[in-house]
Amino acid sequence: MPRAKRGNKRTERRKKILSLAKGYRGTKSKLYRSAKESVERGLKFAYTGRKLKKRDFRSLWIVRIGAAARVNGLNYSQFMHGLSLAGIELDRKVLADLAANSPEAFAELAGQARTAIENKQQAAA
Repeated sequence: MPRAKRGNKRTERRKKILSLAKGYRGTKSKLYRSAKESVERGLKFAYTGRKLKKRDFRSLWIVRIGAAARVNGLNYSQFMHGLSLAGIELDRKVLADLAANSPEAFAELAGQARTAIENKQQAAA
């Protein structure tokens, strides 16, 4: 049986790790063992960062919506409740964009939310 040499596979795997470590300082970009540790650590942070990015953006959108809702005489929870009562199903990303770029459209949405809340209160009374 012929001898199985792994030269190509080993070289390919090491090249891949070293190319991912490009830009790291010193040993971490030159030597395979150090590069492997750094790349694995970096990929772990990248994975976590992708999850944190979603969380951070959602909180940013909520802050923007809340600030614009306060300008229109509602707080965030009242505004969102009013929108759901009015049957307006816009996500927070779109609402935050409206709040930042077209305040007049956001004011119209706030008015619709306010009237929906008032109609519910009148119906309950």
